[in-house]
Amino acid sequence: MPAQADNASKQPPLGFGAPFVEGYRASGVLLHLTSLPSPFGIGDVGPSGYAWVDRLAAAGQAWWQLLPLGPTGAGHSPYQALTSFAANPVIISPEQLLEDGLLKPTDVEGGDFPADHVDFERVIPFKRSVHACAWENFRRAGSSELRAAFEQFCDEKAPLQEEPALFMALKERFGGKAFQDWPAPLARREPGALRQAKRELAENIEQFKFGQFLILRHWKALKAYANQKGVRLLGDLPIFVSPDSSDVWANPELFLVDENLNPKVMAGVPPDYFSADGQLWGNPIYDWEALRATGYRWWIDRLQARLEYLDAIRIDHFRGFEAAWHVPAGAPTAASGHWVPGPGAHFFDKLLSALGGLPLLAEDLGMITPAVAGLRDQFKLPGMRVLQFAFDGDRGNPHLPHHYTHNCVAYTGTHDNDTSLGWYNTRSDAERGRLWNCLRRSSGEDGEAVWGLVQLSSSSAAALAITPLQDLLGLDSAARMNIPGRADGQWLWRCPENAFAHPSWDRLLQITRRAGRSQLPGPVGEPLPMPAVPAATHEEIGRRAYLLWEEAGRPQGRDREFWVQAEAQCL
Repeated sequence: MPAQADNASKQPPLGFGAPFVEGYRASGVLLHLTSLPSPFGIGDVGPSGYAWVDRLAAAGQAWWQLLPLGPTGAGHSPYQALTSFAANPVIISPEQLLEDGLLKPTDVEGGDFPADHVDFERVIPFKRSVHACAWENFRRAGSSELRAAFEQFCDEKAPLQEEPALFMALKERFGGKAFQDWPAPLARREPGALRQAKRELAENIEQFKFGQFLILRHWKALKAYANQKGVRLLGDLPIFVSPDSSDVWANPELFLVDENLNPKVMAGVPPDYFSADGQLWGNPIYDWEALRATGYRWWIDRLQARLEYLDAIRIDHFRGFEAAWHVPAGAPTAASGHWVPGPGAHFFDKLLSALGGLPLLAEDLGMITPAVAGLRDQFKLPGMRVLQFAFDGDRGNPHLPHHYTHNCVAYTGTHDNDTSLGWYNTRSDAERGRLWNCLRRSSGEDGEAVWGLVQLSSSSAAALAITPLQDLLGLDSAARMNIPGRADGQWLWRCPENAFAHPSWDRLLQITRRAGRSQLPGPVGEPLPMPAVPAATHEEIGRRAYLLWEEAGRPQGRDREFWVQAEAQCL
């Protein structure tokens, strides 16, 4: 393993762009911002964010991965945001507003929230009242420095803030209804109706923009602090947008929608081993020809807006850029869909030119064809490997750690997986045995299986190893963040108040150092053992040796030496 001094010299620049530089090794932790501890019911851009960065840095971690941060609608899924160009107002920090002189301590009293989960029904009204109070205090007695900064924000961000601000104000006026159900003149954006709405809702619009100003101001300060500590922020971006979003409302020409502004076709994935009907997501799909005619301006703006407060971005469902599964509107399942090509390399060429680099991670899980892998590799984008998918008995499984390449990110699990302890508790004896064999051990306790996964990802060739906090804390399925396909009761988990002092952090630092991934000076210790390659069965060896004989033209007079060489290649 590389020494600490060598690894430090191979840090990517803060303006990270794919691929990872040769020799780079680092690790990080996955934790959504809303899961941070806070006295106000939900994690936010306040003191707990700084304490979290300190905790990561002290454990030698170089990356904090988050989920999307946009304003959410029904179900509170961060992957169904109401706009691509604003942050969720619930992440405004009351403590930061106190520090800014926009609130008094009495303004934030009276909140009583559970510590182990987000109660959105109580958090949202509380944060709205805090936001409104800060706005009123700002209007009445805001400092000249803060006023000048807000004016500058409005001037610089006007092109991207006006539509989300008006959309959110209208959505509040109409009781949260989908924009397709608003009065037709507003749904269809008739100029006269828009002008009238802007006049009538001017106060609401300015208040929303003020909230966005505060969030960006506080978040950029947190990012600067994290970067100074050697921690980078890896965000997340869904490829598709919500059908009820300012994105579709303000830009219907960029989406395949009908005369009523509803999707003509819906995004999803086809039937597979896990689902006979496939998955029907319901998102509208892009009109890529219309986007191409604009030079993909909307997409470039979308990425640039995020890169103001992130160092790199994971793009969800990367395969949709090569081809997307189009399901006819009204179809009961995804089974009737078909593949339609996406923008492919032309899109990424334009991004590369506009951004000057591609600070992107490709979520390449699921049905990945050679064409999808080729698109990813053409632009040297890191892909993902997830250990929970590795132990099905297929020696060619790309999630087995001995198959990892350097330019990828290794995970024990993701936000869509069960916690690793919950996963292990539901595995068959055969699958558990394959995990222990990969660890070169006969067996072990359930909790040790979780640390075994952490060890496997850390010791792998992947440039970056990411572990969800739930796994570091050894939590079971009750701490799961999301169950795909289930709408209610998701995205609620919050980490315990004592999580930052948990003894697991010392063990993580030890593993990180032994794997040559630590960003801290100090003793490295014994290198971690590399994962064992699963043993092939006699049947598998014989089958593959026969295929080699076929490829060799079926030579006659085969002797023992030929078969020994063939078996050696199979092993």
